[in-house]
Amino acid sequence: MTGAIRSLTKWTRWAAVLLLAASALAQAQDWPTKAIRFIVPYPPGGGTDIIARILQDKLSTALGQPIIIDNRGGAAGNIGTDLAAKSAPDGYTFLFTLSSHTINPVVYDKLPFDVEKDFVGVTMVASLPQIITANPSAPFSDLQGMVAYAKANPGKLNFASVGNGSPSHIAGELLKLKTGIDMVHVPYKGGGPAVAANLGGEVQVMIVSIPPALQHVKAGKLRALGVTTLKRTLAAPEIPTVAEALGLPDYEVDSWYALFAPARTPAPIVARMQAEVVKVLQLQDIKDKLLLQGTTGVGSTGAELDRVVKDELVKWAAVAKAAKIKVD
Repeated sequence: MTGAIRSLTKWTRWAAVLLLAASALAQAQDWPTKAIRFIVPYPPGGGTDIIARILQDKLSTALGQPIIIDNRGGAAGNIGTDLAAKSAPDGYTFLFTLSSHTINPVVYDKLPFDVEKDFVGVTMVASLPQIITANPSAPFSDLQGMVAYAKANPGKLNFASVGNGSPSHIAGELLKLKTGIDMVHVPYKGGGPAVAANLGGEVQVMIVSIPPALQHVKAGKLRALGVTTLKRTLAAPEIPTVAEALGLPDYEVDSWYALFAPARTPAPIVARMQAEVVKVLQLQDIKDKLLLQGTTGVGSTGAELDRVVKDELVKWAAVAKAAKIKVD
């Protein structure tokens, strides 16, 4: 009798699993039936917002439902990320964010979410360098001059980032660590406000993802000093890398934009969204628009994106410790 009960219990569990799987599949086949929200945890005008909007129209057409961009800036992306983490895992809310996703957990003592447990990767959308720019009134015209000025005037040079714990913040701190200069970090609530501050001379130097800054560099309103990747960007190949300009072969900060879903979002829905984003990234006009922003489309699998998250949490924890980066 006991064996029969155990067999029945085991069968019941399998039946429940199969029922849940069938329900999820049916849900995915009907999905989407209404507008889909992309939470962008940064203000309008920043790089994350720009890239999300490049995909918006074509992805809406592919899915047959509107994609709504919901900008929730503040706290280096943590406010919007927390909102996404606590959203219903029904396939109608996604997080469209940048690589601060793997930096914030190692520079903030406490966060109300866990980037590994509360999210599942959909796809890495694009990769790009950070760009270092200066207001034209700054007393230097290249990275060598900036470093020399900073060494001669410790604590007098300030640099804007898109927020505490952002890729631009860690890029600046890593530059300080590698060159021994003393720059004052001035965090802003996204790329848009940081660019405005650099344009207005509120800060002499800015480090930001390339999309919100490139148009102003091309127009001569900002002076490009360098990019943080090991290779020059195809969007502006005349801009040197930090590695080559300063002779720092191990200086590298790659950035990326990616799409995540709240944990427990049905796998078939995640797979459908991943497939549609990858198709959109293969369209020539989307490739051209991304290139104009200094970015390159990626289109990874969700598993590949989850691996990047895991690896970068380790990488940035080491950098944050060496540079003594901590945010209250």
